[in-house]
Amino acid sequence: MGLMDLFRKKSSGDVAKDRLKLLLVTDRASCSPEMMEQIKNEIIQVISRHMDIDMEGLDIQITQTESESNNGTVPALFVNIPIRDIKHGNS
Repeated sequence: MGLMDLFRKKSSGDVAKDRLKLLLVTDRASCSPEMMEQIKNEIIQVISRHMDIDMEGLDIQITQTESESNNGTVPALFVNIPIRDIKHGNS
């Protein structure tokens, strides 16, 4: 992922789809859309230091998963980030 990929123009359909996904995720996580967007951006920033990633295929979800220690369900963060290339060097 290059720096310019962050600023490329998305279609209105892509923007609407992203907003809907963000709403669903934040509802499940009981946190604000701003917080989820910040988490997403920080994950992208850290991973991008070491890998070239496919932003189109990026998927972040919060789901409920069973917890043995809690005797119930707890939120779980699932992140799917397609990797185009791994950066080699001293970064």
